Amino acid sequence: MRFRTCSTLLLLCVLSACATSAPHSGTRSPRLANLQRAAKLPWTDEGRCVVREASQPWPVLMEQCYPSLDHDRLEFHDTEGRCAVASAGAGALGVGLCVLAAPEIAVGAVIVLGVVVVAVAIKEELDAYELRHAYPEEAGTSRGTKVSSREVEAQHEPGLKPEPAGQNRKPPLPPVPVGRTGRASCEPVPVPHAGEDDAHNKCADKAPPNRYPGMDVLVGGVRFDALQVGAHVLWEIKTHRFDTYSAFIQRREIKKEMEQIKKEQDAAMACGYGYVIGVSTQAHKVALLEADPSLEIVVTGCKR
Repeated sequence: MRFRTCSTLLLLCVLSACATSAPHSGTRSPRLANLQRAAKLPWTDEGRCVVREASQPWPVLMEQCYPSLDHDRLEFHDTEGRCAVASAGAGALGVGLCVLAAPEIAVGAVIVLGVVVVAVAIKEELDAYELRHAYPEEAGTSRGTKVSSREVEAQHEPGLKPEPAGQNRKPPLPPVPVGRTGRASCEPVPVPHAGEDDAHNKCADKAPPNRYPGMDVLVGGVRFDALQVGAHVLWEIKTHRFDTYSAFIQRREIKKEMEQIKKEQDAAMACGYGYVIGVSTQAHKVALLEADPSLEIVVTGCKR
């Protein structure tokens, strides 16, 4: 017992060192920085722990949420030797937690097996943050009051008055329509692509093809990769190199994808839209159809 206590104290000591040496993230919100960092890791709880602890310093978040990681898909390498003391008596747990809690993860220190699909809870939180900060007028709409971007700027700049609508500025993207119940409506709202995956985004624009090139679309409060030109059909695009995965990773990916697909499919159906999934390979299509034969799936042939 005494040995275990000592090793725990050593681990916490290393974590404290990491916390105090963490660099400032400039003007970026620490909570946003934590969410973006955690989005690159695989989680077994859909990221709920991360969302709950995201306002904490990163080392504290990691200490709280480390058990929720998908450890079967992670390999840790103490490339800089900083975590050697943490492994004494704590084994792989000490090394893994110490490596992840570091202010900057060294190249090769954490290896994730397979493609990471951003955990549902984390994605929703990032989407909400994007809408609140990139399009302030939408935040006003959700409270029943439409506030323009210029008015928001005027609130933060003394002496600056909002300009009359239409003078020397482009109109903002339409806000997310909200009905009397407070729920997002079924009117499609274009928003910037969620990720920076150029191959995925180009496929989303080309394959359906997309009514709003360069944009995702919100329908019923759910983000879709594309709204098809000339059709009432929403698309989910997947460009994973699925056929290169091991059988174990393929099974896990399909399980996670089916959770996402169910949510999107329900939103599309509730709003009267068709729903199509675009995949890059026949193997991916077959695996999804085995999970749900009713899905409408198109092989796009998009390359990564």
